[in-house]
Amino acid sequence: MIRSVVLDIGETLTRDDRYWGSWADWLGVPRHTVSALVGAVVVDGRDNSDALRLLKPGFDPDAEYAAREAAGRGERLDESDLYDDVRPALGALRDLGVRVVVAGNQSAKAGDMLRALRLPADLVVTSAEWGVSKPGPDFFHQVVGAARAPAEQTLYVGDHPQNDVFPAARAGLMTAHLRRGPWGHWWADDETVRQVADHSIGSLLELPGLVDRSRGSGAPA
Repeated sequence: MIRSVVLDIGETLTRDDRYWGSWADWLGVPRHTVSALVGAVVVDGRDNSDALRLLKPGFDPDAEYAAREAAGRGERLDESDLYDDVRPALGALRDLGVRVVVAGNQSAKAGDMLRALRLPADLVVTSAEWGVSKPGPDFFHQVVGAARAPAEQTLYVGDHPQNDVFPAARAGLMTAHLRRGPWGHWWADDETVRQVADHSIGSLLELPGLVDRSRGSGAPA
């Protein structure tokens, strides 16, 4: 039975277009260049910030982030960054009595901006606010606490196998791999991902149906 649903943020709730585009603009390179390099380093098993280090040797993410903020070119997020299915899906989950938590690897500022959107969620929190990040086990320990339900009754939803599906499964959570964004599409048909993920979905609007089926009120999964 699914009692709580916890959702990743980037490329699960929000598009990453603005995030990576703003870094490209800050570094003075074409946006396509950054997008292509981010894809290359992640598929190569490296951290996505390595893409920016390729463009600027010695790149310090924290220092550059602070410089952007000081220059008035810092992080931005608003309603236009949300995928269209976010509000209806989260609202439907809450109507079913499910606790909805949003938790991903983002800055504290991103947490404030997301909360300002007043999403239909019981809690919105980021890794910077917790002081732990994915794929570390401490992050998912925090997830279980935030869910206020046993791990085996909590569904973690995300697009990235290495950051979302695999570590959530190791923590005993149920998992749903979302076919969205570059990583969601790249690994959607990967055999290992299919074996580990309890569910594979193409839209957040499928989540209320998963909850219904987990309660025995729908067709078998």
